[in-house]
Amino acid sequence: MDAQQNPMRDLKIEKVVLNIGVGQSGERVEKAWKLLNLLTKRKPIKTISKKRIPTWNLKKKEAIGVKVTLRGKDAEEILKRCLEAVDWRVKPTCFDGENFSFGIKEYIDIPGMKYIMEIGNFGLNINAKIERNGYSIMRRKIKRSDISNAHRVKGEEAEKFITEKFKVNIIKKEE
Repeated sequence: MDAQQNPMRDLKIEKVVLNIGVGQSGERVEKAWKLLNLLTKRKPIKTISKKRIPTWNLKKKEAIGVKVTLRGKDAEEILKRCLEAVDWRVKPTCFDGENFSFGIKEYIDIPGMKYIMEIGNFGLNINAKIERNGYSIMRRKIKRSDISNAHRVKGEEAEKFITEKFKVNIIKKEE
């Protein structure tokens, strides 16, 4: 059977994670939380430091960033808005097998977002996970199983999927 005809071989976006790493706790984490809440209309969670780093004045179990996970149509919509912020261009190093990641320097680059004086300037990282139908067998509770290497998403397939679905240009480095 041809790969194009088999619905199990179709690629899809499983989730999109928006992350703002502030690096310190306090007021800036709250501002980043408000920003992600405005951007996604969802309740973000705070990311917690795992260890103590005295030179950075960082304590263990301290909130140092915020993130929000989106799935389904919301994930695709926010991914389109964020890709528009980077002019539909990404580097080939943004692809890592079934993952796709890029960053935005300032949130005001995203269409529909205006500068908010109380929040200030923040950049954010966008991470998308690309998968095929059938990946749920790795996550289920009963009779959990692995995915074969033939069914896993390869880097070239992820690049092709993103360029076709979102009309993204991959910037090739000239030699």
